[in-house]
Amino acid sequence: MIRFFRNILLLILLWSPQLLNAQVGEPRSNIAIGVNGGVNFNRMTFNPIINQSWLIAPTYGITARITSEKYFNLLCALQVEFNYSRLGWKENIINQYSQPLPDKYQRQMDYLQMPFLARLAWGKEHRGPMVYFLAGPQLGYCIGEREKRSDEWTEINGVPDRPNAMYEQYGKLMDRKFDYGITAGLGVELNTKVGHFMIDGRYYFGLSDVFNNGKKDLFARSAHGTIIAKVTYLFDVNKRKSKD
Repeated sequence: MIRFFRNILLLILLWSPQLLNAQVGEPRSNIAIGVNGGVNFNRMTFNPIINQSWLIAPTYGITARITSEKYFNLLCALQVEFNYSRLGWKENIINQYSQPLPDKYQRQMDYLQMPFLARLAWGKEHRGPMVYFLAGPQLGYCIGEREKRSDEWTEINGVPDRPNAMYEQYGKLMDRKFDYGITAGLGVELNTKVGHFMIDGRYYFGLSDVFNNGKKDLFARSAHGTIIAKVTYLFDVNKRKSKD
């Protein structure tokens, strides 16, 4: 599965520059910038498994979009974002007998992220609705992390009561602050005389691990998986006039 996503990532990296130089359809040189904001629903893919629910947290930032070509009814663009995003995990804690415990734990990780997204859109170019698909690589860097745990903390012989004795993640700082992966999603856009209003849903598949994954390390896999709901507003910096 990881190799499959890496192959997609490579194809997008090779294809994205062509959006700026393609001459097959009607050329465009439209630039729009603006702001975005939304909500992350994040879980970590752990091996060995840690029982989790979604960690819900904010994301927001700035967006720039360059529309380079219209091919028949398809608008091709490159979209770049610079975002703050909170990721991490929230545990559903059970004991060694799989019984629910009142203990609560979550790890919050604050990232600066840069998605580089190829964008394909269908619909009204100037006034009216359109739908779009976007996908591309995403880079991130963790600027801070914190733990939150309940005052009630169930222990046996001085260690947390957990299935398979999985408790070493508590108090363990992340080993790798740099994060990378691939993002893809679908959205709708409303084009008006005052700008572009968008709403989309995305999924981020992390290809890197936050903890070391050697044979002697605790986790073989510890990567982010994020569902993102986002709204964006863009206004045109320059726009080449054309007919729909």
